[in-house]
Amino acid sequence: MTQNKDITALEDIKLLVDTFYGKVQKDDFIGSIFNEKIANRWPEHLGKMYRFWQTILLEQHTYTGSPFPPHKHLPIDKVHFDRWMEIFIETVDTLFTGAIADEAKLRAKNMAEMFNYKINYFRDADQKGNLLNSK
Repeated sequence: MTQNKDITALEDIKLLVDTFYGKVQKDDFIGSIFNEKIANRWPEHLGKMYRFWQTILLEQHTYTGSPFPPHKHLPIDKVHFDRWMEIFIETVDTLFTGAIADEAKLRAKNMAEMFNYKINYFRDADQKGNLLNSK
C-alpha cells in the first residue's frame, strides 16, 4: 500500500474538492441542503471551491470574494457543521498526509466554527428585530 502524499498542487485541491463534495451530495443528512441551494450550479460551485482552497492552502491567490454571505440564511445548525467536518476530515485523511493536509483540516474546523457562530448571531439578531417590530 502506498502512502498518501501531501496537498501540493491544484490537481490535489481538485481531487479533494471533487471527492468531498461528491460525498456531500450523496449524504443523507446534509446532501439535500447543498443540492437544494446549489441546484444545477455544481460546476460553478466546485470551481469556486478550487480557487478558495488553492488560495488558503497553496497561497496562490485565485479566490476573491467573501465566503460567508451565501451561508448566512441556510437552515443549518452545529450538527450540520459537525457532519460536514466528519466528511471533510475523512476525505482528507483518505487522500492525503502531511502538513498541508493537516492545515486543511484545521482551516475547515475554524471556518465551520466561525460560520456556525455567525449564522446563530444573525439568526438571533433577526429574531430580536422581529420581536421589536411586532411591538
